[in-house]
Amino acid sequence: MEEKNIQTEFGKRNQIVGIFELKLCKGTSLPFSMLADHQEQALLDISSDVGVYLKISDFPMFAGSKARFNRPKPFDCFYLKNMDAYVVITYYIPRKKKVLYYIPIRDFILMRENSTRKSCTEAMAAEHAKYVVNYLA
Repeated sequence: MEEKNIQTEFGKRNQIVGIFELKLCKGTSLPFSMLADHQEQALLDISSDVGVYLKISDFPMFAGSKARFNRPKPFDCFYLKNMDAYVVITYYIPRKKKVLYYIPIRDFILMRENSTRKSCTEAMAAEHAKYVVNYLA
């Protein structure tokens, strides 16, 4: 199981509106450092008046490809601000139902700052999650 597998399923089934940084934990806890500084800052900016502008790439899906295999893009760019932004953690256990914990970015930061640990356990994620979703097979 890789994060891209969770992302594919998440894209098909997610019903919560917001901006998401997906994290997959294959152990008992996710190191807080797995949320990179630039990811944290983008989530904070999107959830505030600062906002984030992003241009959708015009490049082909496969680097070096002469053919353009990518789907037509729906539009050129977007600017988002004052949106709900989450770190979404899935704790992976083989052959078990997947549970997603949607933790608002500010709550994730407070959890990290107030923790004596350097990582987030599933119990901590459950305590701080705004939403808990069981849906991935």
